Amino acid sequence: MPARKPPTERQRRLGAELRKMREHVGLSLTEAAVIHRTDKTTISNTESARFGVSADRVRVWAANYSCTDREYVDALAEMARERRAAIRYWWDEYRDAGATAMDLAEMEHHAVALRGVQITHLPGLLQCEDYTRAVLDEAVPSLVPEDLDRRVAFRMRRSGVLDLPQPPECTFLIHEAALHMQFGGRKVVKKQLDHLLEQSERERVTIRVVPFSSGAFPSAGSSTHYACGPVPQLDMVQVDVPTGPTFLHAETQLANYRAVLDRMEQRSLGPGQSQDLIRGIAKGHGA
Repeated sequence: MPARKPPTERQRRLGAELRKMREHVGLSLTEAAVIHRTDKTTISNTESARFGVSADRVRVWAANYSCTDREYVDALAEMARERRAAIRYWWDEYRDAGATAMDLAEMEHHAVALRGVQITHLPGLLQCEDYTRAVLDEAVPSLVPEDLDRRVAFRMRRSGVLDLPQPPECTFLIHEAALHMQFGGRKVVKKQLDHLLEQSERERVTIRVVPFSSGAFPSAGSSTHYACGPVPQLDMVQVDVPTGPTFLHAETQLANYRAVLDRMEQRSLGPGQSQDLIRGIAKGHGA
């Protein structure tokens, strides 16, 4: 089977889960090759996502590894089916936006639930166009007008995940600082805060504000985007660092970020109080 380059983050995750399954039963590549009746190079290339894998092979390998978690195996088989089917999604039109941007859109599209923490920016999925443009206009290095337009259009398309027939259950934790940041000036901020309130009325969107009065909180210096997979083992975290988005999925990392989100949610205002606070700040910006 020819290699397909470059693999997406979701495809790399499938390979990583197959490797984790093999290591869980203590098999080397050579030993696994014997029970799978293949060669260790094929297994290595599959685990590193250089080669694709069929849904049937995922199930066979899982059975050979004595994995009895049916929902987990079904979810992995579905991930394999997507790659084999070569399904095209809307983000395929934006390959010039970079692999990490496409990985983020893919992660959001397949999530059954999303939990996010934003400190100084408002959530990308809840941004209006003028606010997005003001934020991205501060990129380093600066974007030429054509690239800026493409990045803005891409972020607007990402928000379409909220309009899917079965959108993910979304909980956005927003620090009060983000509500006061003047990206684009007062008129743009007023428009953005009104948009935020409109989005908060969606059935599957919950916005909770972490007020200044909550004091210190974990992970204060970075934003977090936590995507819940069809089973907990396939959850994924995306964090922003100076070099760009980073994706994490090790068990300890997932547990730590769930703890961060839980603690921040405990310190946040309820949805109704959060709406009142946003409304009050928006009112301060005038018409």
